[in-house]
Amino acid sequence: MKPPAVKSRRSRPAASGPLRGWVPATALLLAVTTSCTGSAPGDGGAGGGPRPGAAGVGDRLFPGLGNGGYDVAHYGLTLDYVPETNRLKGTAVITARATQDLSRFDLDLSGLRVRTVTVRGDEARIRRSAGELLVTPVRAVGKGETFETVVTYDGTPRTLGGDEGDEGDEDGLEGWIETDDGATALGEPTGSMTWFPGNHHPSDKATYDITVTVPKDADGEPYDVVSNGTLVAQRDDGETVTRHWRTEEPMAGYVAHVSIGHFDVDESSTDDGLPVYVAVDPAESAQAGDVAAQVAEIVGWGGERFGPYPFSSAGAVVDHLPELDYALETQTRPYFGEAPDEALLVHELAHQWFGNSVTPRRWKDMWLSEGLATYAEWLWEEDRGGRGADEIFDDFYDGTDPESEGIWAFPPADPPSAALVSDPPVYGRGAMVVHKVREAVGDETFFRILRTWTRRHRYGNADTRQFVALCEATSGKDLTGLFDAWLYGGRKPSRR
Repeated sequence: MKPPAVKSRRSRPAASGPLRGWVPATALLLAVTTSCTGSAPGDGGAGGGPRPGAAGVGDRLFPGLGNGGYDVAHYGLTLDYVPETNRLKGTAVITARATQDLSRFDLDLSGLRVRTVTVRGDEARIRRSAGELLVTPVRAVGKGETFETVVTYDGTPRTLGGDEGDEGDEDGLEGWIETDDGATALGEPTGSMTWFPGNHHPSDKATYDITVTVPKDADGEPYDVVSNGTLVAQRDDGETVTRHWRTEEPMAGYVAHVSIGHFDVDESSTDDGLPVYVAVDPAESAQAGDVAAQVAEIVGWGGERFGPYPFSSAGAVVDHLPELDYALETQTRPYFGEAPDEALLVHELAHQWFGNSVTPRRWKDMWLSEGLATYAEWLWEEDRGGRGADEIFDDFYDGTDPESEGIWAFPPADPPSAALVSDPPVYGRGAMVVHKVREAVGDETFFRILRTWTRRHRYGNADTRQFVALCEATSGKDLTGLFDAWLYGGRKPSRR
């Protein structure tokens, strides 16, 4: 994720026009955090038998997000959406493996009415508790068992955001967001739970099949439906259109994505044969005409710098949602609310390696995603004859770069709260940490570290401790002082 201009608190536009139905994101976080966790009386948690899975994975910044007791392997999402009424009907088929004997388990879900839930084909007992759907199967699920849960649901999906602070500062929009001709689903950090139930913490990645059916518009024109991965099937039934997208590489829920609207679609491929699918709102076509070619160029460059591109397709969605003040690295197909400049495109495509393929284990590790993607911008500028990375570093250190504002507010690896996880230190100072490593180990070792990182943790999760250990093992140097000062230090370090 990155705001198109200066990295600062994201702001929410007034809730008018197509942007309806938002709820405060902090209210959601409080609801999730205060939902029940661990065992409940009568559920067998006190003895050695089956017990409830925890309602949360214990993330310090988002303690109630995600769920314990199981790992999801696959989501099969079948959605019917009516843009004119903003009504969503869904069926989620969730295939998971139990990591303990489960008497009950939770799914993260915000809003929407749940109609039925079955586990192994038998109707389960359900209860709602804030942002949790509590599911009690007829028979306990045994540890190691692979089981299928089917949830049918419908309603008006929520738009999250709008936590108003002093002087009009507000958090940005996420969740299911209506646009002028459809809708888009953006999930960082909690928005994915507004349109499908699941285990919505980055540590539980899964493969996806997303099938969306939409009626044609009032003029009889079909809507385009764009999602992650590869378009494997499409159908026009006269009154409706259906698109089926498949993601075969593991994906965190917060980068799962659907965009519905009218788009100019460009299908091409890179020199290596990688499919590139770019969808552009006609209102942005004049400014975004080079995006498809830029995607191919940046993906090729990234492969040289960071290792092979990790997914089976690439692309972008350029929508017309100028009220949105950030872009998001939705997997294989980053989302932009308006035509991006080159640096922003580089940032979001770099996330395909740093953030999407190698995903932070906990939200406090987000600097590994944002700091490395920001440093990719520095490398791109350096490689294209602009400022060198040393010069950019100095501009950040001196505060002369416009994106350096606020970078010393807290250590990059220790955001003090969930509300600050996308603030400037995670981005700008995170990139400075990366540059200090490059200075300390030299270019040859530095780029070997990056390629080893993306290879070793491909499609998985990783944390700061593992990154530090890799840097020291690859270079043979003790980098304790560097990381203590630049990554964990509370004060602005000396330049040298």
